[in-house]
Amino acid sequence: MRYARFLLTFLSGILAAVLASAFAGGFGSLSAATRYEDLNLFTNVLTLVRRNYVEPVEEGKLVRGAVRGMLQELDPHSSFMDSRAYKEMQVDTRGEFHGLGIEITKGKDGFIQVVSPIEGTPADRAGIRAKDQIVSICPTEVPEDWSEDCQSSKSMTLFEAVQLMRGPKGSKITIEIWREGFERPQPYTVIRDVVKIVSVSGRVLEPGYVYVRLRAFQERTIQDLERVLERLHEEVEGEIEGLVLDLRDNPGGLLDQGVKVADKFLDSGLVVYTEGRVESQRHEFRAHPEGTESNYPLAVLVNAGSASASEIVAGALQDQNRGLVIGVKSFGKGSVQTVYPLEDGSGLRLTTALYYTPGGRSIQEVGIDPDIVVERETPRDDQVATRRRVREKDLDGHFTQEEADPSSAEEPDVAEKPSVSKDVQLTRAVEVLKSWTYFERFLDRPDVSVQARAAAAD
Repeated sequence: MRYARFLLTFLSGILAAVLASAFAGGFGSLSAATRYEDLNLFTNVLTLVRRNYVEPVEEGKLVRGAVRGMLQELDPHSSFMDSRAYKEMQVDTRGEFHGLGIEITKGKDGFIQVVSPIEGTPADRAGIRAKDQIVSICPTEVPEDWSEDCQSSKSMTLFEAVQLMRGPKGSKITIEIWREGFERPQPYTVIRDVVKIVSVSGRVLEPGYVYVRLRAFQERTIQDLERVLERLHEEVEGEIEGLVLDLRDNPGGLLDQGVKVADKFLDSGLVVYTEGRVESQRHEFRAHPEGTESNYPLAVLVNAGSASASEIVAGALQDQNRGLVIGVKSFGKGSVQTVYPLEDGSGLRLTTALYYTPGGRSIQEVGIDPDIVVERETPRDDQVATRRRVREKDLDGHFTQEEADPSSAEEPDVAEKPSVSKDVQLTRAVEVLKSWTYFERFLDRPDVSVQARAAAAD
């Protein structure tokens, strides 16, 4: 009886959605009969599994699995989140949780892959590196349905892997890592801790020149940025002569925070616009003069780990000629996800739009090309440099650049190679800012002839 009520409620919801979609869209290219056939197929399979599977099954679990499978037919950024995963997502945007401190994605072979460890976290201290493959996870508390203490990550969703790796402060977890150069996967035991992602930090590099690092775009990123900038203005003797905005390995986050960060350095004009199939997903976001920083030279650092909101900021500053982008090609995630809360406490993360830079560029799959290419340095002396970082185009089922912008073609990738310098990209950015400042001072000198000014302008 319980199952009958559950199935009736579930199917009624699907039927209502099918009819609403059919009448609203005029049935499109798919007839109502075909849609009913698809619905009938689903109910038939569900009934057969319930009646004939070798062991009793939980109907709700089957339905949630069907929903996950449906969303896997879309793009890699659309997903179903059960109540636990939905709460974890909300925790992420707040910037504090208990766990390891790594950004992960699904690799092309299905295993969980590390995009980057978050600086100063347990994973970072344990020696976990970008592009490591987490081939199996051995959680502190083994789920009841597991037959072994460890399970391959190949069959896990990203949210399942995150839930297993999160846990109370002080508890241990073992993950098996494979990386280039290993003969076999190696176990890494990590002690969980409170991971506080400080989204913005900054320091004075030398008189007049400052550095600001954005690690993620969370609920309070713009407030954190304003607080850091206020402190740097106080610490600099005189005016700021140049600022390095470091967006390297910043996976993105909240769209509105990316817009507000770009707005901090722009006093007018378009920051980004979105285009979706539904009218409500088509928006323009513009800069405002209130609270804008002075027009000092700006250098923006990006790499293959700079994604989503990071690329919105870099693209806006680049298209509006507000700053020079330095580094290597960015990740290439040009899509916008909307999170819909569901009645049972779960959530739906759905790609609803593509975004475009002020110049009308879609960076989907191709990323932001830097104005000045500076190949990435090795972050630590003991690290083996990877030949190429994971980007949007490496993810299964991603939107292609032609789908996002049919008039454009993909450009060649910029390979990242190791350098003997500790941070050659930052060093180059400061050099660019100084040259920029010296050049402006040169043009302002009274003894510089009109011809020289014209030649310099050319």
